Formats: sequence, C-alpha cells, structure tokens
Amino acid sequence: MGRKGFVALSPLLVFVGLYLATSVVAGDFYKVPITVAFMLSSMYAVAVSGKFPLRQRIDIFSRGAGSGNMMLMLWIFVLAGAFANSAKAMGSIDATVNAALHLLPDGMLLAGLFLAACFISLSIGTSVGTIVALAPIAAGIADTTGASVPMLTAVVVGGSFFGDNLSFISDTTIAATSTQGCKLSDKFKVNSFITIPPAVAILAVYAVMGSGIESPPAIPAVEYAKVAPYVVVLATAVLGMNVMAVLTLGIAMTGAIGIADGSFDVYGWFKAMGDGIAGMGELIVITMLAGGMLELIKENGGMDYIISKMTRHVKGKRGAELSIAALVGMANVCTANNTVAIITVGGIAKRIGDRYGVDSRKSASVLDTVSCCVQGLIPYGAQVLMGAGLAAVNPVSILPYLYYPMAIGVAAIASILARYPRRYS
Repeated sequence: MGRKGFVALSPLLVFVGLYLATSVVAGDFYKVPITVAFMLSSMYAVAVSGKFPLRQRIDIFSRGAGSGNMMLMLWIFVLAGAFANSAKAMGSIDATVNAALHLLPDGMLLAGLFLAACFISLSIGTSVGTIVALAPIAAGIADTTGASVPMLTAVVVGGSFFGDNLSFISDTTIAATSTQGCKLSDKFKVNSFITIPPAVAILAVYAVMGSGIESPPAIPAVEYAKVAPYVVVLATAVLGMNVMAVLTLGIAMTGAIGIADGSFDVYGWFKAMGDGIAGMGELIVITMLAGGMLELIKENGGMDYIISKMTRHVKGKRGAELSIAALVGMANVCTANNTVAIITVGGIAKRIGDRYGVDSRKSASVLDTVSCCVQGLIPYGAQVLMGAGLAAVNPVSILPYLYYPMAIGVAAIASILARYPRRYS
C-alpha cells in the first residue's frame, strides 16, 4: 500500500511541485498559468494509472470532472460571475464604497475603513474586488492625513477577507460548501461564530489606533438604488433562499436598475453578464481538471493513502479537524490561491471528516477560514500584491498590519481545540 499509495497520490505532488518550482524560478507566482499546471498534472495522473486501460482512465477522469457536485459548483460560478460583473457595470461597487464612506464618523477612519471593507466584501463576495475599490481610497486618505500607507492598505486587505470568508457568492464559500456537502446558509452560521468575534476585536483595535485620523472632506453623493442588489442578495441568502435563486434575483435587479437609470441598455447588460461569465472561465477549467485528477487519485487508492498518513495519530474529531486545517494551509502556501486550495483538498477533507464524524458545516468553515488566513498572509498572494500595487508600497511592508487574517487563523485553531461552536463540534 505504501509505494502504491504514494504513486497514486503523486499527481497531486507533481502539481504542487510543478507550480511551486516554476513560480519560484520565474520569481512570480502569476507568471505560470495555474491551468497549465493542472493540465500537466492531470495528464500525468492519466499516464500513471496503469492498472486501467487508457479509455477507462479517461472515463474515470471525465466522471470526476463532471460529477454532480462539480457541475453544481460550476453553475454557481457562472451565475456569480454574471451577477458580480453586471453589478459592477451599473456602478454598484462605487455606490457601495460611497455609502460606506458616508457612514464613517470623524476620528473613526481606520475602524470605518475596516468596516467598509468587511461590508463591501460581504456584499460582492470578492476580496480582490474590494481591494480594487478601496485600496486607492485608503492610499489617498493616508497621503492627505499623514497616516501610514502600508497600515491603511493593510486595513483594506485584511477587511476584504471578512467577506471572502463569509459571503454567499464568494468562490471560497461555494467551493467549501460544495466539497463538504452542506448548505451555504448553514456554513455561514457556523463560520459566523468563528470569525465575527475576531472582526469585532480588530474593529476595536483600529478604533483606538485611528482615533486621531479625520475622514476625507469630499465624498460623492450615494446612489442608494445601486446598492440595493447587494443588500437583497445578502438578505435573501441569509434567510436561506437557494443560492442559484438568490443570484438569479440579483442578476434581474442589476438589469432592471441599470437599464432604468441609463447605466447600460439591454445589450450592455448582456455584455456585462457575458464578460462576468467569461471571467470565471479559468476557475471553471481549474475546477474540472482538479475534479478529474482527484477522481483518478481516489480510484488508485491515493485518497486512502493520504488519509491514513494524515490521521495516523488522530484519535477523534479534534485531530481530524486539525488535519483538515493543515491540509488546506499547505495547499494554499503552494498554490497562492485559497479557492484552488479548497478545491484541491476538499474531497480528501470530506473523507477525513466522514471517517471521524466531523460535522460538514464545521469542516467547510475550517477549510474556508484557514485558507483565507493563509491567503491573507502570503506576500505573493493576489490580494496582498493587488493592495501593494494600488498603494505603491512593498507587499512585505503590509504584512505586519494584517491583523484580521492573523486573528481568524488563531480563531480557527482555537475553535478546533476548544470544540467551538459546541453545537457543531
């Protein structure tokens, strides 16, 4: 089993080694397309599955790539892309940023900026989108007030992971719940117990640190109608409506509001949706390639091998959850993408969770929270690089101020060790 299990698992190691090694040599984690790394490791997986005829290997790969869970995830990605981009095209992001800034009281700029990043990321479901919207504002505020540019940038980058972790339309949430087989609303409830207390604590820290910084003088008027799609999507999702119905409602609202106020015509709306769907293309391809590769690994006994190795010293749920946390953390360090990390190890995490009776809602929360913690603290991650680029600072200079990603990592481990929240542990 030892050698066979290692060979069966080797496609995953080839992917990690290929992506990590080529990225390090290139000095840029975004120079090597992750789709190519997955394609080559998938081809390797087919090649080493020697106990099956070639046609059967391809059939197994295709079965994994097109499984019911995978396809459901893809449909949600399609709808999320259409909604996010059509909302952006009608000006919802700018309106939401302005609404958040209008609510910031003087002397509470750091706390308010963090709160704005939390709210916006929760609404739009993307940390990168939040950073793109708020990082230039944070840099401008720092320049006009004399505050530290890396610190204000870190406030935005850190806060953006609040929604990345909790939003119903976040890629990580969709991937975590799909791979663990639980409802988005249920995972939201469990995750809230783990990540909202650290958010409140960090908000208090920023309130003290930023008490002497004043708000910017000129903020554009808020177009509240354009904030409505995000509010409705958030509210209906929290109430437990099916995520596909939620996104469909959101898409319909962006079309109705955008056409009514002249942001675009029907064809402009269609183009915005099409661009959004196309923007999810890489993630869809990655998901299918990962699904196929992991199905071959599973058929060859690789899943059983890694589970036996990871759980050798596991005695119960606490050890199983720590194993899941370690798996997704390692995958995230290697891939620099929290969604890809969850998709890569989600199936293995589900098997570990099932074996030791871990609640699927808790395992989904651990996967999402630990991946967001790691993603928020690696200087070569898209979020830190984006924030640093927009603020024109060194990515490493942001890291000491990333209090929220640090806090949710501590909270995730504490929730495992203390069996919290009790009802789901």
